[in-house]
Amino acid sequence: MSAVGIDTAIDFAGVADGPNEVSRRLESLTASSYLWRLVILLSLGGCFEMYDLFLTGYIAPGLSRSGLLTTTTAHFFGFSGIGAFVAATFAGLFVGTFFLGFLADRFGRRAIFTWALLAYSAASVLMAGQTTAGGVLLWRFIAGIGIGVEIITIDAYITELVPSGVRGRAFAVNQAVMFVAVPIVAFLAWSLVPRTPFGIDGWRWVVLIGAAASMVIWVLRLYLPESPLWLARQGRSSEALAIVRKLEAAAGSTARPERVAIPRTSAAVQKAGFADLLRPPYLSLVVLFMVFNFCQAFGFYGFANWVPTLLVAKGITVTKSLQYAFIVAFAYPVAPLLAASFADRFERKWIIAGASFAIILFGLAFAELTAPALLILCGVLLTAANTTMSYAYHAYQTEVFPTAVRARAAGIVYSMSRISATFSGFIVAFMLREGGVAGVFGLITAAMVVVIVTLVGFGPDVRGKALDA
Repeated sequence: MSAVGIDTAIDFAGVADGPNEVSRRLESLTASSYLWRLVILLSLGGCFEMYDLFLTGYIAPGLSRSGLLTTTTAHFFGFSGIGAFVAATFAGLFVGTFFLGFLADRFGRRAIFTWALLAYSAASVLMAGQTTAGGVLLWRFIAGIGIGVEIITIDAYITELVPSGVRGRAFAVNQAVMFVAVPIVAFLAWSLVPRTPFGIDGWRWVVLIGAAASMVIWVLRLYLPESPLWLARQGRSSEALAIVRKLEAAAGSTARPERVAIPRTSAAVQKAGFADLLRPPYLSLVVLFMVFNFCQAFGFYGFANWVPTLLVAKGITVTKSLQYAFIVAFAYPVAPLLAASFADRFERKWIIAGASFAIILFGLAFAELTAPALLILCGVLLTAANTTMSYAYHAYQTEVFPTAVRARAAGIVYSMSRISATFSGFIVAFMLREGGVAGVFGLITAAMVVVIVTLVGFGPDVRGKALDA
């Protein structure tokens, strides 16, 4: 037996369940600078998802200005309007999360982290070259598939690398880094969308810049290890142990860990499929988070994807609306950093409920105000509440499921937000036409009330609990 094999056998001697022991050792880690670097590297990869998600709203005035799409349509399901562009985005996200979330469980977090983003980049380049509404919508849908797979993979990846004591902060940092992309895309939209540099529509430049920058993922992936929990579940104990040791060494661990055993065939975790999630003990969690995700998307994307358009509906010019939206966008990376101060002090469900209440409060204020300074202030506060809710639920909906089904389960429940966001494009456009900005925020208020009641009443406690324990 090789030296590595001997060492592995010694370290894994005495306990039946190797994967659970990996979980125990990861849970005992302290947050090292190396661990935080991994979180930041994963988050940098996620920047391109945020860039692409938020360009939906920021390039909407440009798509309308170029004559490709219209702000509203005569029919509810009009496929020539901005609502259809939003719908195509989230229809793709639904396909990626619901049908393809299993890929990260099957092939590993690291591989899918890389290839899903490359698929998005290629589709975005093709979308930027389209000259018909149908072409734009088709390639937007395909780009959404890549983004959907990527987001679920990143969430599972971080959950499995970071101990529970700092997982809330890790997701807050993750969201802060990812949301840096929002002011960037807002600035580019403000600078380019009203113009046609070199005779090319400004919105096309915004799309192409994001796709080109995403190629940095080929560099990032070289510095990322595979999830040790995923490796252990695949029976690749030596590789899992090597990564755990590196994390322990970086954290300054000096005491020898308790001895554990190589997983026996009889003790191995059975492969779980889609049908298993529709039976106990997973079914109640799946239903709970499906309802939650269906409703939370109205609060988040009902504002985020429509900021410039909502401002235009209040009588502000396109150029000014993009300028105001650019200012509001700075709240996206800053708010999660502020939220990191309390991210692990309270249960996730209470943080989400508090943020949802703030969304209601600041949203209704935004609908009533007209003064530019007050609109910007309410937009900032509303954005801060949205991002706080976002980091908390991204952590929550991955840590409640075990490693064997984590990406698949999180993908299925998260896909409900993609369904609601798909239809929210049409619903928000309809509410904007029939009830104005106040009608839009009335819809958001109703959705947030359901979020609060659902999670406070039925959400499980996760604070301080190890994964797969």
